[in-house]
Amino acid sequence: MYNRFDEIYKIMESSFPKSEFRTYDGQRALLSSPYYRVLTETDSNDKTIAFLASWEFSSFRFVEHFAVDPTLRGGGTGGKLLNKYISQSQIPVRLEVEPPESDFAKRRIGFYERLGFHLNSFDYVQPPLREGQPLLPLNIMSYPDPLTEEEFAHFKETVYSEVYKMNLLN
Repeated sequence: MYNRFDEIYKIMESSFPKSEFRTYDGQRALLSSPYYRVLTETDSNDKTIAFLASWEFSSFRFVEHFAVDPTLRGGGTGGKLLNKYISQSQIPVRLEVEPPESDFAKRRIGFYERLGFHLNSFDYVQPPLREGQPLLPLNIMSYPDPLTEEEFAHFKETVYSEVYKMNLLN
């Protein structure tokens, strides 16, 4: 995956606000984690056109980043890649989305719902991925079922400690 990293990071930069991804070095360092995986979709010229970056734990998979080259969105590439990922999973899948407060966020949530994800209503914030960034209020979507309170607590504890490298105080 190291050989495709620059292409992946370029898509990441054009798809997410800076507060939602790490610095180049910070993001690249994740490739050495035993839990972190990146799937890519390439075009006929072997250029990366989409990616899905996830964390694979024993009881769930967490999609941290998922994006298609902005010039190719709306053509089915994203749905194809996410369906492939889901079909390879024997355990539940979780991901973060912006709260449904804008048309763009509502469309993104609708995309995931059409693929079988459920929007959960638990309070959740993403810790800063870069120094000096604020907490980011997000919602959690889950596949194939909505989360119970216990499942959400386990998800949050695991993601905070393993992905964001911080411990919950409560």
